Amino acid sequence: MAFSMKFGILFLVALVCCVIGFYKYVYFISIGYGLAISGQGAAMLILLRDRLTAPVVISCLLLILYGLRLSGYLLYREVKSSSYRRHMKTEIKDGSDMKLWLKGMLWVFCGILYLFMISPVFYRYDNGSTGCTVSFVIGTALMAGGILLESMADLSKSRQKKKDPKRFCDKGLFRLVRCPNYLGELILWTGVLVVGITSLRSVGQWIVALTGYLGIVFVMFSGARRLEVRQNKNYGSDPEYQKYVKTVPILLPFVPLYSVEKYKFLIL
Repeated sequence: MAFSMKFGILFLVALVCCVIGFYKYVYFISIGYGLAISGQGAAMLILLRDRLTAPVVISCLLLILYGLRLSGYLLYREVKSSSYRRHMKTEIKDGSDMKLWLKGMLWVFCGILYLFMISPVFYRYDNGSTGCTVSFVIGTALMAGGILLESMADLSKSRQKKKDPKRFCDKGLFRLVRCPNYLGELILWTGVLVVGITSLRSVGQWIVALTGYLGIVFVMFSGARRLEVRQNKNYGSDPEYQKYVKTVPILLPFVPLYSVEKYKFLIL
């Protein structure tokens, strides 16, 4: 099968998996996002079935695991947590008044972004580099570490909120950075880039891979800014919160970046 056809199939898989966003537009970048990544991981196993070495299978399974865990966690939280649903109604519009063509544009944009994000893995194996190399070992270690970190952060947040719903999270991984789940995302997608970076063959492949990576980095910093704005609104008068935000970096550990609220270019 030609490369362009395989790439097109992965794009269609991403679109089908995040079509749920037409029900509630935020699903394009939440539940639909996780489904799109896992769907593309599964599709790659089929498209690359003639070269299913251990590295191919491991890389694709990590993408599937990541996507299913994320979408499952988000869906469970939305279905089971009535307090979360009430809170989100005041924070995020449901998009019921959004024009259909705007939703369509967002749908296509997300499909392209998710395709570009997984492209380093696809490029590596479609280009014929299916062996166990240093970049594969480092990249998959980062992917697995990112999934583990994000899972631990989500679990820790759930436990802290269950114990004290009105207090900000500042225990465990939240002592390292204020957005450890977003840090896990960054580590995961850095791993995806590392897996394929030594196998990119053309300027076009480099552009696609880097665009996907820089795109998700932007999204994570934008998400961190959005969270910071919301927390400042909810906890800004709390002296303990003020001490916390002035001593714990917002996203990158050991980097003294404590606030991104002033960076208006991060608004999505």
